[in-house]
Amino acid sequence: MSELLETPLHDLHVRLGAKMVPFAGYSMPVQYPLGVMKEHVHTREKAGLFDVSHMGQVKVSGAGAAQALERLIPVDIIGLGVDRQRYGMFTNDQGGIMDDLMLANRGDHIFVVVNAACKGADIAHMKTHLEPEVTVTEITDRALLALQGPASEAVLSALDPKAAEMTFMDVATLSLNGFECWVSRSGYTGEDGYEISVPNIDAEALALALLEHNDVEAIGLGARDSLRLEGGLCLYGHDIDTSTTPVEGALTWAIQKVRRTGGARAGGFPGTDVIAAQMEQGAPRKRVGLLPEGRAPMREGVELFATPEAKTSIGTITSGGFGPTVGGPVAMGLISTDHSAIGTTIYGELRGKRLPLTITKLPFTPANFKR
Repeated sequence: MSELLETPLHDLHVRLGAKMVPFAGYSMPVQYPLGVMKEHVHTREKAGLFDVSHMGQVKVSGAGAAQALERLIPVDIIGLGVDRQRYGMFTNDQGGIMDDLMLANRGDHIFVVVNAACKGADIAHMKTHLEPEVTVTEITDRALLALQGPASEAVLSALDPKAAEMTFMDVATLSLNGFECWVSRSGYTGEDGYEISVPNIDAEALALALLEHNDVEAIGLGARDSLRLEGGLCLYGHDIDTSTTPVEGALTWAIQKVRRTGGARAGGFPGTDVIAAQMEQGAPRKRVGLLPEGRAPMREGVELFATPEAKTSIGTITSGGFGPTVGGPVAMGLISTDHSAIGTTIYGELRGKRLPLTITKLPFTPANFKR
């Protein structure tokens, strides 16, 4: 087995008593002594600090960077204001999602953050299709932290008051603890918060400065997963992948009118025809929220059926677990569009028994972004 990579905060995680596990080729903290449940609740009530340095940070530079990226990503990048960020995805020729990502307009370049497990493929994909017209540079000398939860603004603005002026999806360069940080007001928990790109050499000092605040606790991958699931947010490789289109993934909100059929810059990205047809006529399946009855979570891979007696599956759970804020099990799944109406009861097969779930609106907990 190849050696696991370590983030610049690895030694700090160990000192803090984290349980380390392999994740996307890295040694990552799954939980700290506080435990997953308390870490989850603390993030919802105060502020949690996450190490997300395993993710890929990439600069796309050159006069035509936005135009070039629109050939690979079906969102409006040309119309994205300076120091603004948006969600997007790389698509393939079949309309499938190669990765989901965040991209920000920093004026002289587009800053892209991609998933850890996909970053090698994503960077190769961008270099193959965009260079030499623009320059694609992986940033390897910066760590990435996420500070999430309702106390995040107070914590971060104590280090730089400009943090309080930012609203959801704003991006700025802030001085935090004397370090130059690239900060976005965003995150993947459904809570208000920030993602902070900091030089590797300064990452531990900044993390310690944030953890000194009474409202901040270190949070691991376990709570990160339960938080994003309650927030109705996709986990790449589980809820969406190369076989899932943005329509099936319920991500069409991310495709602005200008990139849709009839828009000024419609199409031109891989899988345009498939995605456009599904947006007009519907897709055969879609991602939905699911509330299992009772207390037993239904996890990824559970087969779903329209009735307790049905022979043919109508879909599969793609993410599932216990939702501490909801106070019960929650799940998401890809199911046949014919059975996807909100309020419909379907059945999951768990240990040979068919147990009921109700199709419900996402997210399970309301988003608390600062608009």
